[in-house]
Amino acid sequence: MTTPRPADEAPICSARGCRNPAAWALHWNNPRLHDPDRRKTWLACSEHRESLGAFLDARGFLRDVAAVAGSPTLEG
Repeated sequence: MTTPRPADEAPICSARGCRNPAAWALHWNNPRLHDPDRRKTWLACSEHRESLGAFLDARGFLRDVAAVAGSPTLEG
């Protein structure tokens, strides 16, 4: 179970052990499990954007990458 993050705290990178602020939102889905329109989101700092994206892309899961501020799953 995860502890909810306060609303005013910046989102952090999803890479294991990384505590850097997230700059990128990697939107993905597993077509064998999810409806085509469903998107899950991994957050990435600039350092981990490439490695997390490559992991998802190698499996055919990566759908798009957006700056965190422009990510519809993180707004409102």
